[in-house]
Amino acid sequence: MTTTELIVYIAIFCIGTLFGSFFTLAVYRIPLKKDITHERSFCPNCNHKLTFLDMIPILSYICLGGKCRYCKQKIRPRYLLLEIFSGIVFVLFAISIKLNVLESSVSTIVYFVFGLLYLATLFIIAGIDKEKIQVEKSVLLFGYIIEALYIVYLYIVEKDPNIYRYVIYLAIICVLVVLDTVVLRKKAKNSYPIDIMLLCMFILTFTYPAVSIYTILMTLLMIAFYIVFHKISNSRNKTTKVSEKLPIGFFLCISNAVILLITNFYILGN
Repeated sequence: MTTTELIVYIAIFCIGTLFGSFFTLAVYRIPLKKDITHERSFCPNCNHKLTFLDMIPILSYICLGGKCRYCKQKIRPRYLLLEIFSGIVFVLFAISIKLNVLESSVSTIVYFVFGLLYLATLFIIAGIDKEKIQVEKSVLLFGYIIEALYIVYLYIVEKDPNIYRYVIYLAIICVLVVLDTVVLRKKAKNSYPIDIMLLCMFILTFTYPAVSIYTILMTLLMIAFYIVFHKISNSRNKTTKVSEKLPIGFFLCISNAVILLITNFYILGN
């Protein structure tokens, strides 16, 4: 690895940590319908607005000893872990497509940018679903807009011959949206299964069909491990709680991010 490549990957890691810091804010505010772009960050315990020095990813957490500067309330380690994890994933994605700023083609750089936005959408959807058991439609809509822009680029610039499959995907998405907004809401029925299907279509539209299939298989495997783990945990604690809503969207997003990275490494490594 050259010095230039190392500097680029360090920069990408820093960008990833910034995104990770934003993810925590978005996951907290979006379900509450709060502004995520203009309102300054604040401590959820004392509501004190944070300064620039309080929001430097990783470094602020370490320097402050994992506590709020103002009320001394402990900050959950998951914020630090998410920032580190986001930075690592961004770097792995860059490495998986063999990104080289000086030598990579325009199509590779464009794919890298849209890929990061795609992963960012997955992370926010996963975080909200894990907390609320719901696929936030506003985030999903943002993801669809990103995909639409990328499809336009592929059609106009890359002359992608597979553009017709995107039209089919769009038709299926429209049917699901109509089913969700017109049929299910009118009958006050749970739309979570439709939301999961919309999420699957979001995944299918950006990635290869094989990646989507592997994503679903990995999701089922993760859910199986999750259920077994909780049953063992409940039996040890002698609790009788069996029914629990599963954050299927969370498992889908995490599985897809992992499979996407593995697929990129495999395809571009051969």
